[in-house]
Amino acid sequence: MRELILGGVRSGKSRIAEQHATDSGLPVLYIATAEVRDEEMRQRVAHHQARRPASWQLVCAGGDLAAVLQREAASGRCVLVDCLTLWLTQLLCEGDEAMLRREVSALLRVLPDLPGQIILVSNETNMGVTPMGELSRRYCDEAGRLHQQLGDICERVILTVAGLPLAVKGGR
Repeated sequence: MRELILGGVRSGKSRIAEQHATDSGLPVLYIATAEVRDEEMRQRVAHHQARRPASWQLVCAGGDLAAVLQREAASGRCVLVDCLTLWLTQLLCEGDEAMLRREVSALLRVLPDLPGQIILVSNETNMGVTPMGELSRRYCDEAGRLHQQLGDICERVILTVAGLPLAVKGGR
């Protein structure tokens, strides 16, 4: 089972993903994608860490998310990835177009065949005004394309609004 949980900033998407992971009844591996570069991000990470059960394992992934997923996904395990848009941002900021294409393609290629339960969290950023800056527009375009492709692959897609999950695909 592959599940994509989308929502805006502070929409409750991570909390819902964590609840789905807990509800799976499986051992949980949390794959964090954030790179802590400032105090504000450190506080966000600490907030997420405080909510997670101590029994969950943690792996920090860099740009090679697909390789980490291939290595860590297993039958009888729930893998929660939080969050894809942070991962995508970091790839975009590297400025290496070939690497960006390679890593996104690798994720889309390995995801359908991964064993176990996979929960992906990502920010839905394309429901408002088109950003003025070139990098911001590129980010929104890349995130939108990624979400569409993931929506095709995942059996379940949830949009989170005001802390409430709205089933877009696959019910819940």
